[in-house]
Amino acid sequence: MRGVTTGLLPFFLPAQGGQRYCLLHLPAPGQPARGGIVYIHPFAEELNKCRHVAAVQARAFAAAGYSVLQLDLYGCGDSSGDFGDARWTIWRNDLHLACAWLAQRVDGPLSLWGLRLGALLALELAAHAPLPFARLLLWQPELDGRRAIDRFLRLRLAGRMLAGEAEAAGHARAELAAGRAVEVAGYLLAPELAQAIDKMAAASLRPSIPVCWLEYVAGDASALPVPAARLAAQWRGEGVALHLAGFGDGAFWSSAELLECPQLLEATASVCHDWLDQGGHPHAR
Repeated sequence: MRGVTTGLLPFFLPAQGGQRYCLLHLPAPGQPARGGIVYIHPFAEELNKCRHVAAVQARAFAAAGYSVLQLDLYGCGDSSGDFGDARWTIWRNDLHLACAWLAQRVDGPLSLWGLRLGALLALELAAHAPLPFARLLLWQPELDGRRAIDRFLRLRLAGRMLAGEAEAAGHARAELAAGRAVEVAGYLLAPELAQAIDKMAAASLRPSIPVCWLEYVAGDASALPVPAARLAAQWRGEGVALHLAGFGDGAFWSSAELLECPQLLEATASVCHDWLDQGGHPHAR
């Protein structure tokens, strides 16, 4: 990175409604600059459960010559705002700002790396951003926004049951439809955010750049979940350069324990081999 020699740079980036906490991982000394990577974190509490694994991968990318920017979106982590005031459009604008900031400070192309709902946000950003991107790395992408919100709302239902409080299965959805926010596991979900996420679907966001995709498999690493296999086949049929692999460490984004995920990290190194080691584009398979 031009003008900076430290390996890890935490800072706050001025943005709409305050500032965003950022952590910049810089290339190891002596490594040729190969470009920048912007990391997009997952939703709600998954952000905290995934920080350690994302940090290890960010350091690996930096060691290979990339400047990696991790930021907390509005209302998340250490950034300004409350989660209940977060909106999809604000998050998109946060990422536009972050990408523009990094593009001005690194030599080489920019890539996007998204985890879970962050992967869905990365797909949308790549499809509509004013900046061109070189590649996409998707870790366990959410493929359907509405299903992601339904899964999140089930946490509320489970919490109420554990507390001995009865609630109808569709109550939270009815509250959101009526324009009222709902509390889920300590997070206030605004109807505007839920409705925007509901509309997101990976199938309608066909990427035009090479994609590396890592998907959790509980058993046989070649037996991908049906929705992932179906979308992968669709994208390949549409000409997407896609490199897809499975990992078996476990669902680290929802685990009660912090998982180290060596299989995920090794699979990422494998599918990203070309652009990690040679700086070229990944080959599809």
